[in-house]
Amino acid sequence: MSAESASAIRRGQVDLLDFIDWSAVECLNQSTSHSISNALKQGYREDDGLNLESDADEQLLIYIPFNQVIKLHSIVIKGPEDEGPKTVKLFSNKEHMGFSNVNDFPPSDTAVLSPENLKGKPVVLKYVKFQNVRSLTIFIEDNQSDSEVTKVQKIALYGTTVETTDMKGLKKIEDH
Repeated sequence: MSAESASAIRRGQVDLLDFIDWSAVECLNQSTSHSISNALKQGYREDDGLNLESDADEQLLIYIPFNQVIKLHSIVIKGPEDEGPKTVKLFSNKEHMGFSNVNDFPPSDTAVLSPENLKGKPVVLKYVKFQNVRSLTIFIEDNQSDSEVTKVQKIALYGTTVETTDMKGLKKIEDH
């Protein structure tokens, strides 16, 4: 990672790993032996020997809900040079998307991953589109070499949590 991209992440942005609602994470078309945990979970995602792999074809549809509202700044998607993801569409707050309807919605942002991105250079997103994110859907449309299997070594999300409503103020209203 270059010093420039590392400093961009450090500037108030944190790894949002702790804010993921793990019980509701879904990945469509994942290989049963190479699941989403390999790319998303702490420890697993740092091991380049572990991958998330697609199953029937090259596409993957990943749903990541958060346990609080976040602002998403950038995303890291690491993968091998040939089978790593290429076109990645991101959707903010779209529930229950499937391969049948993913193209019915305009993505909040689209990234075409470069070799540098696949090695860990963050993709900085259209920040205004990711201000009140309760869930993120990542649609990996294709891979670098148009092969049948897409491999993802790591997915990391960087951003901040949104300051929530003053709970003390809500409590007073409930007490009346």
